[in-house]
Amino acid sequence: MTLGAVVPAAGAGTRLGPGGPKALRLLAGEPLLVHAVRRLRACPDVGPVVVAVPAGTEPAVAALLEGLQVTVVAGGAERQDSVAAGLAALPAEVDLVLVHDAARALVPPAVVAAVVEALRSGADAVVPAVPLADTVKRVGKDGTVLATVPRDDLRAVQTPQGFRRAVLERAHAAPAPVTDDASMVEALGVAVRTVPGDPEAFKVTTAFDLAVAEALLQQEEAVRRAGA
Repeated sequence: MTLGAVVPAAGAGTRLGPGGPKALRLLAGEPLLVHAVRRLRACPDVGPVVVAVPAGTEPAVAALLEGLQVTVVAGGAERQDSVAAGLAALPAEVDLVLVHDAARALVPPAVVAAVVEALRSGADAVVPAVPLADTVKRVGKDGTVLATVPRDDLRAVQTPQGFRRAVLERAHAAPAPVTDDASMVEALGVAVRTVPGDPEAFKVTTAFDLAVAEALLQQEEAVRRAGA
């Protein structure tokens, strides 16, 4: 089966502060999007990659990603619109699809490989997930704690999320207001399998997250140089 990937990268990223689309913010001198696509490309199973970006930026983004073998299309106002646009642009022979957030720029290739392996072993939908470290409270509109939620069965879900293309297309044919594609698939009654995620696959959302990502890259470079 042929495996492709869609990278929705049309979000404004307002919580990261001023400076243009989030996916194009610089991390160690390169856009977050470049790091994210490079990590996907580190997995040899990944074939065609489609990136959905703000309308009008396609030529500039294509130039940034030159050499990484991607197709760049215009995304939409919502994340679901961008995923749908990327999905439509994948070649017909693609049977399995990864959907990966451009803001998860440091996802370890091993996480990508684990999602791919689960798909190839027969799963209809796969998400990387990590246990919650913090105590979770359910809070009312007035800020009062209503309950403490047992966290043993709770997981924080990351990307790339993997799907059989037919399942993902069916989910996008009846979209719902959710924050990830797995939730849309769950609404169809399709089972979603989890694989171990990784703390480094965190989503860069704020300036603090960007600083953490910079520090991790510096650490990676130091380790690489020490082993050279």
